[in-house]
Amino acid sequence: MVKYTFLFLFILSFGCKYKADQSSLPFINKPDFTPEWINSASPEYDTIHQIPSFSFTDQDGQTITEKTVKGKIYVANFMFTRCASICPKMASNLLMVQEKFKNDDKILILSHSVTPDMDSVAVLKKYATTHGIISRKWYLLTGKQEDIYRIAKKEYFAGNIIGYYQKGSEFLHTENVILLDKKRRIRGIYNGTLSIEMKRLIEDIETLTSEKNQF
Repeated sequence: MVKYTFLFLFILSFGCKYKADQSSLPFINKPDFTPEWINSASPEYDTIHQIPSFSFTDQDGQTITEKTVKGKIYVANFMFTRCASICPKMASNLLMVQEKFKNDDKILILSHSVTPDMDSVAVLKKYATTHGIISRKWYLLTGKQEDIYRIAKKEYFAGNIIGYYQKGSEFLHTENVILLDKKRRIRGIYNGTLSIEMKRLIEDIETLTSEKNQF
């Protein structure tokens, strides 16, 4: 009996060793957006989904890569300048995030155009000026459409429906706003058309700024 009690306590203590702090934000490792709390001591910690390297061009004609966001918390979304439905609302709501963190160079916003053939650097610059977007705080990105769609659908899980929507060629139009930590890991998904969701996003960014084990 003592032997089995000891075994039970050993298993319990082993499980607790890897139990994550659920007061922090979960990780999103799959396109069904299932939240997972993973402790840094867990064997799974080193295999958490991470956005891979990328290279796009911003509204100032500068090349933006994963090095731009190294060691920074950032917000990502997908839009296009001619959109007259959800994109203007998302832009307006993301201004709340820009305003809240405009003096914090560790918080960035990356908006990827899903019609890069129409959204040239000049078009994005005009859009930025019209909407009060601050350069080097909020990057409007263009590039090869196949690269943008691949990273959107396969890496950010930003398809139009939950789950893999991954043929790659279908038009991408989503209100999802994605929160990434300092290791380019997904920590939250938000509806960018709702101001209340942006308030939740701001709160979660503040939570991430005080989180340990991000490096």
